[in-house]
Parts: sequence; structure tokens; C-alpha cells
Amino acid sequence: MALNKTEILNIAQSFKKKLLLHVCCANCVLHPINILIEKFDITMFYCNPNIHPEEEYLKRLADVEKVSHIKKIPLIKGDYKNELEKWFEITENLKEEPEGGRRCVECFRIRLEKTASYAVKNGFDIFTTTLSISPHKNQNIINELGRKISKETGISFFCADFKKLDGFKKTIQLSKELDMYRQNYCGCIYSKKK
Repeated sequence: MALNKTEILNIAQSFKKKLLLHVCCANCVLHPINILIEKFDITMFYCNPNIHPEEEYLKRLADVEKVSHIKKIPLIKGDYKNELEKWFEITENLKEEPEGGRRCVECFRIRLEKTASYAVKNGFDIFTTTLSISPHKNQNIINELGRKISKETGISFFCADFKKLDGFKKTIQLSKELDMYRQNYCGCIYSKKK
């Protein structure tokens, strides 16, 4: 008996590594998904306690849920309420740091550690983040943190620079086509003030 196309795709999918993809927002995930879906069995992880106010967090989450539905990719949500308080405790002394400074590095670390921890506890093979798509984010810092966390947790980190080859331009175009909400600040209350 011959297998149909769907059965073949299901078998092929079972051989792909399970990737937990930290998603900062819907705009930033659109292009990376198109790259990663060929190689990995993706689950999106929306864990962003840095986003303020809560209405902004929920607005961004709604569009991430829209992408999850359109692309048929599972979505896991972080515990915003509990993680928010911890985020403030860690970044309080860094609120005067410039955008792109130590506060941002700590913010990346917090979210990557949460992603790695969830990935380890839930049987994923590898984790990564969409953060490197932004021209405002330093992919070297993000990838260095990912590698360090990988060594600490034992789960592989997929190093990426999604902005390469016009990745940011492509993700903007895709977000316009899908009528996604486009925010004008990274997410934290400190970046909103600047």
C-alpha cells in the first residue's frame, strides 16, 4: 500500500528536531518561521515579561496567536503576571541604562533562560529566539547568551542572525500583508520613555 502525501509529510515531520522558538512579537516571527519550518518541528514560546503595559503585552500576544493559527504552529504562553514582578526586580537597578545596554542584555538573558528551562522540562531538542531579526538588537550578544545558557542547561541553542539577507525587510513585508500590529518600542517601560 502506497502512502499519500499527508502520511509522508507526517513521517518526515517525526524525524525533525523539536525546536522551542522564543517569540518576542508577531512581526519578528514571520520570516524566521519560514526559514526554520523546513528543518524543525517548531513550537512558539511567547514569554516576554518585559512588555509594558499589560494592554501592550496582550495586543502583541493576540497577533502571535493569529500567526500560530495561520501557520498551524503550537503556541505556549509564559506566566506574565508572575514573571513581570521578577523582571522588575532584576532590571530595577538598570533602568537608567541606555537602550541596547546592560538592561537589554539582562532582559535577553531572562527570556532565553525561561525558554531553555521550558524546553528542557518539556522534551525539546533545541531552542532559539526571534530577537536577532531586529536591526536594533545585537545578534552577537544574543547568540553568546544562548550558547552560555545551552552549556548551563544541556540543551542545544540554534545561533541565528535572522536579519541577514534582508530578513528584517522580509518580516516587515509579511507583517503588512497580514495586517499585524506594529509597535514603536521594544517593550519595556524604560524603552517606551526614551
